Amino acid sequence: MKLAKPKPAADSFSEIATLRIELKDTNPVIWRQVEAPTSITLKVLHDIIQQTVGWFDYHLWEFTIGKQSYGLPLEEDWGTAPRKEAAKVRLRDVLQPKKTVIDYVYDFGDNWEHRIIVTDIRPGDPDVSYPRYIDGEGNGPPEDCGGVPGFYDMLEARSDPDHPSHADAIKWLDDYDPSTIDEEPIKYALLRMARRRNPAKALINKNA
Repeated sequence: MKLAKPKPAADSFSEIATLRIELKDTNPVIWRQVEAPTSITLKVLHDIIQQTVGWFDYHLWEFTIGKQSYGLPLEEDWGTAPRKEAAKVRLRDVLQPKKTVIDYVYDFGDNWEHRIIVTDIRPGDPDVSYPRYIDGEGNGPPEDCGGVPGFYDMLEARSDPDHPSHADAIKWLDDYDPSTIDEEPIKYALLRMARRRNPAKALINKNA
C-alpha cells in the first residue's frame, strides 16, 4: 500500500478528516461520526472509538489497514504477522486518496469488529476544537456480553418473560436502552482530548 506523502507539521496539525465508525454485523447499524485531526496517532484513534462507542478499554485491540496490523506492543507475536505500534503511527501516514477503510477489533474474546471509514480530508476550522462528535445511532453494547450474537441473544431474552435466561438478562442489562445514545459524555470526552491537543497546536503554529 502506497502511503501518503508526509505534510509539514503545521499543515498536518490543522488538517482534519471525517470518520464514520461502524460496529459491524449490528442491525440496525450502530455508528458514530466524528471529525478528527489527521495528525492523531492510531492509539488516539483507538481512544476516540472507545469513548464514542461506549467501551471501557478493558481488553486488547488491533487495527488492520491492508495487510498491516497496528496495536499495543507485544512481547511475543504468537505466530501472527508483526504488528506496528499504534502510538508511533499517525492517521495521516496511512491515508489513501478519497477514502480509507480501517478495520478495528476490540476484545479478542467477544470480537467486536468495527469499520472506520475516513473521508473528506480538509483544512480544519481554527475556531473549532477537534476531535469532536457529530452524530450517531444506536447505543453501544455492554462489555463482555458475548459479542454481537450474545448481545442480541441477551436483548431477546430480556424481552421474553418465558425465556429461560430472562431474569439474568434483566439483571445484566439493567436499564440499558439499545436505541438511546447518551451524547453528552461523548462530547465531553472528545472535548477533553481537544483541550490536551490545543497547547501543542499553538506551539507548532508559533514555530512554523
